[in-house]
Amino acid sequence: MSKQKRAITAEDLTKLSIYSDPQISPAGDTYAYVSTKINDKQEYVSHIYLQEIDGLPRQWTFGEHSDTHPRFSPDGSQMVFQSTRSGGAPQLWLLSTNGGEAMQITTFKHGASSPSWSRDGKSIIFTASLDADDDVSGQEEMSEEERNKEKEKRNNKPLVVTRLKYKSDAKGFHDDKCVQIIQYDLEKKTFTQLTSKQKDHAFQDISPSGTQILFAANLNEDADQELTNDLYLLDITTNKTTKLTDGNGAYGSASFSPSGNKIISFGHEFTYSGATLNEIYVFDVESGERTCLTSAMDMQLGDAMIGDTRQGISEVGPIWSKDEKEIFFIATDRGSTALYRLKLTGELETVYAENNHIFGFTRHAENESIIIGISSPTNPGDFHLLQEEQQTKRLTAANESVLADIHLSEPEELTITAEDGWEIQGWLLRPFNMENDKKYPFVLEVHGGPHAMYGNTFFHEMQLLAAKGYVVLYTNPRGSHGYGQKFVDAVRSDYGGKDYSDLMSAVDQAIEVYDFIDTDRLGVTGGSYGGFMTNWIVGHTNRFKAAVTQRCISNWLSFYGVSDIGYFFTKWELGHRLMDDPKKLWEFSPLKYAENVETPLLILHGELDFRCPIEQGEQLFITLKQLRKEVEFVRFPGANHELSRSGKPAMRIARLNHICRWFETYL
Repeated sequence: MSKQKRAITAEDLTKLSIYSDPQISPAGDTYAYVSTKINDKQEYVSHIYLQEIDGLPRQWTFGEHSDTHPRFSPDGSQMVFQSTRSGGAPQLWLLSTNGGEAMQITTFKHGASSPSWSRDGKSIIFTASLDADDDVSGQEEMSEEERNKEKEKRNNKPLVVTRLKYKSDAKGFHDDKCVQIIQYDLEKKTFTQLTSKQKDHAFQDISPSGTQILFAANLNEDADQELTNDLYLLDITTNKTTKLTDGNGAYGSASFSPSGNKIISFGHEFTYSGATLNEIYVFDVESGERTCLTSAMDMQLGDAMIGDTRQGISEVGPIWSKDEKEIFFIATDRGSTALYRLKLTGELETVYAENNHIFGFTRHAENESIIIGISSPTNPGDFHLLQEEQQTKRLTAANESVLADIHLSEPEELTITAEDGWEIQGWLLRPFNMENDKKYPFVLEVHGGPHAMYGNTFFHEMQLLAAKGYVVLYTNPRGSHGYGQKFVDAVRSDYGGKDYSDLMSAVDQAIEVYDFIDTDRLGVTGGSYGGFMTNWIVGHTNRFKAAVTQRCISNWLSFYGVSDIGYFFTKWELGHRLMDDPKKLWEFSPLKYAENVETPLLILHGELDFRCPIEQGEQLFITLKQLRKEVEFVRFPGANHELSRSGKPAMRIARLNHICRWFETYL
């Protein structure tokens, strides 16, 4: 008799291993990847693993720290990676692939990151945050005591703000340091600073000849007022910088072709503001001529999938074939991501596509083998060797033992017909240990963005709600990626309009199809834009008996000035700046409709959220409380906008338990 599987818990989050960043070796017989886990101290630790294609994975780095971004040297004899093992910010370390002790090669005061090899293997290119007068040859890593003193000094000193872009959710308050590109000579053991302008430089690639650096930046004097990101070529021998793009778009993920004669890049020119689909551009290095290869395609290039367990970065392309006739990349389409091959002549072919989430890949130029990372609704992620005819051979079993005795719900796909006839894709999870002839409470999940996508990937929060006995519905209303340019653009200037009716149509049609949904016990939750929409929903209908709004927007008037993106996002998404039409921003604000709220509402918000600052939750709480509505406010110390995905593990678990508690109380 088979063993009865148990329901998943909030604490099971700490048992998962999350894989990322696959990197195939120059020989093509081995690859490296990063595994991130939560240790007994409730801290994230990451380690590098190596695996022969026909062998078993073996852990390569150890310790209670984070080792990430592994990159093989061109001859495969060494690997450079970044690590926090020295106690402070990440530094670069070098390790022989035959084993032995790692050697630290940087001691930069504020750390070093994103290493990449020159094609001849004689130097390593990386980035580091530097002050204007820093000397890269005299950098010394700070001790813990020095770091604490610097932090104390910063906390006891007034912050003088002169820039528009003075804070961000990822970094907090900005300082005068800028990201510069550095070259390390392995033989001479010397550092050379390649960029020096007081702007952030994002390293992209080094030319096969080793004489040119490709980077992305905004080097304009008025960069503080702009959102563009251009591509530049830096000739190392002459120190001459050449601008490849025209200042009208945002470009990245760029790389040289094997010959060095061409460059490919993702990018767009803000035709639909933040809802603009990416394109693939090819640049001729000598002439500077630019060609768009994907103008006839109508899908988002890259990975727009939303989940709550992914950790670390992974390659999504575009990358060149050896003969420079093809380009490989991941794209987002109808609730899944897939791997594609695009010929320079324009023909598009699907390399691999199933109802799942490809979160990264690595390809060997010579033998053309491809390793892809795949997640599904019941598997956080494993690596697979891609074989002929879209067949795969699984190489890893990251969480097989952890999930062996845990029940996970398989989603059932729905096609919802909106009020105006548009098709909306959605999925439903049945509750754990479901019994026939019994009614179950229901929770609608609304994703953030809004230009993102729910789909066929692992989502711990949704599995947890299903395990707690709820029917869980999640959908991609208009505004979501995955359904073309017209669909993703349709929410702009219409927040709370047809996006709201899409969601209500989804609820109505789920109730029609599934007779086990208890219509008297409906709940709703969402974060960021999903938090805005949760607030909007409870201000416009009383059909939901419980709601949880997370890292939300309640007042667009104040959001404009307090969010790190408010000054441009409000115009992009609602069509108005604050001074254009403040009355219109108030019309879009859920706070305006607070008197209508009859649904018990739980407000969850991070104290250090600079994307949707906590004052958005505060305004909503105080207003509802004064109106004597049923409302509760939970503030998470030290948490930013990424609380649910990469926040402190203990805080993530507490957040999940608060959500479950609220729904249990009112549903």
